[in-house]
Amino acid sequence: MNLNKAMIIGNLTRDPESRTTPSGQTVTNFAVATNFTWTDQSGQKQEKAEFHNVVAWRKLAEIAAQYLKKGSKVYIEGRMQTRSWDDAATNTKKYRTEIIADNMIMLDKADGSSRAAAPQAQRAQADDYAQEAPAPADEINVEDIPF
Repeated sequence: MNLNKAMIIGNLTRDPESRTTPSGQTVTNFAVATNFTWTDQSGQKQEKAEFHNVVAWRKLAEIAAQYLKKGSKVYIEGRMQTRSWDDAATNTKKYRTEIIADNMIMLDKADGSSRAAAPQAQRAQADDYAQEAPAPADEINVEDIPF
């Protein structure tokens, strides 16, 4: 069994860049910074930032491009992917590791300020083909339950 899952919460380091592929699919790229804080052996508080490249496709890409901006706090869930290409200018092979976003939760309040845990934040799912929940059937009465 294999698992390729990435989950991060951080702030955008730049505005999203959106484009459309020749086949008509929307793709949006942006970077998210996450911080790790710890206390070293001498009792000094230390902090380190990590920077993550994120790629969103289709409807999720459109939503990211429309609503996210530099500084936005966001939860991203997806999978890790590394691309490689040959750089003709330096004649070397280049690599880029990215998170391909499957799910995104915007954690900023409507007024633009941040809140670390905003369960009511707008949620966007990458599955463009998700079906609506079926209409509820007849109501169930407690007396009708056989146990």
